[in-house]
Amino acid sequence: MAGRRSDAERNREKILGAARGLDGSSLRLNEVAHEAGVGVGTVYRHFPTVHALQEALSEQTLLRLRDLARRAAGIPDAGEALAAFLGWALTLQLEDGGLKTVLVSPADEDPEVTAVKREILDSFGAVFDRARATGAVRPELTVGHLQNLVCGIEAAVRLGSPADRELLLDVLVSGVRPA
Repeated sequence: MAGRRSDAERNREKILGAARGLDGSSLRLNEVAHEAGVGVGTVYRHFPTVHALQEALSEQTLLRLRDLARRAAGIPDAGEALAAFLGWALTLQLEDGGLKTVLVSPADEDPEVTAVKREILDSFGAVFDRARATGAVRPELTVGHLQNLVCGIEAAVRLGSPADRELLLDVLVSGVRPA
């Protein structure tokens, strides 16, 4: 039995390794199986859906984002806290091409992913509320608007150049401040 468990773990790691080498926005479980050198059934046993695989691939990034959201909540200056979190979120989305898909998904495969996402949203919500209360953010903006803007900046950097990141982030941060 122990041999099967270690074999199953090896197969899981092969699958994850193969999936990391593919375009995260267009993963196909058949292609992952081929790249990993395992049967399609093996992939489906570990990851019954593409979304389950994307969650597993983004697990560590989600945990990093949670930790950064907590860190932002501890920054005394509300505007600085908001700007820091937006920059960190953008960086992680650029590093992990599947993170956005996991973050915006209304339904998660893994209940732990749901819990981590809830904690991220709660911490970011607290940062946002504090920024709004101190006048550091335009009153008509919502957390949802900021999430969409970060996704838009991510897409703009991917379409343009990594060198565009700082400029576009500055435009975002400047644009959320009251006129």
